[in-house]
Amino acid sequence: MSMTTLDSSAELKTHIQALIELEPRFAPVYEQVGVPSLRRNEGGFAALLRAIVGQQLSVAAASSIWQRLVDANLITPKTLIQADNEDLRAQGLSRQKIRYVRSLVNHDIDYQALTTMSDGEVIDTLTAVTGIGRWTAEMYLLFSLGRADILAVDDLAIRVAAMALLELPERPTPKQLKVATQSWSPYLSAASLLLWAYYGGLKDKEAMPV
Repeated sequence: MSMTTLDSSAELKTHIQALIELEPRFAPVYEQVGVPSLRRNEGGFAALLRAIVGQQLSVAAASSIWQRLVDANLITPKTLIQADNEDLRAQGLSRQKIRYVRSLVNHDIDYQALTTMSDGEVIDTLTAVTGIGRWTAEMYLLFSLGRADILAVDDLAIRVAAMALLELPERPTPKQLKVATQSWSPYLSAASLLLWAYYGGLKDKEAMPV
């Protein structure tokens, strides 16, 4: 697996142009949405902790709990080890989420080492943590490590947008989507970013009065 990264809008634009050569159906999408934001974050322990906190919650609820953890200084492995479960419950974490947070702390991941691992090794390392699934690992590859060849096939919005783009009769399963998009490699991250932007447009169309 490639460890090429996308580090600027200019690089993303180059990848999009190469992607359109492989899959011309992206041309009208690109015309419509332009070069999407890379949405990069710094990664590390806090990025994964925040992902765990946000699981199955609205953006507002996740932000509220995250802010409480920040205010209580409970966002580093050191402070979390010292905190008891009651401290964490008081900030709004469920029993299940506390178990996930403890697993993340206990795995003591070397975040610097992730930068030199293959995509598959990163996924294996992150999904070994209880509560981190493939989708979260792919988000880390895309937005924390900036990897260039990641299609988030487990993402619902990506699957809905791909169904529209490829004119499929029904929403593809992650496995079907992986097979259908193999030819887009090594520009899969550009495809992911375009499909998310395209999905936003599809949702707006549905919301418009007829």
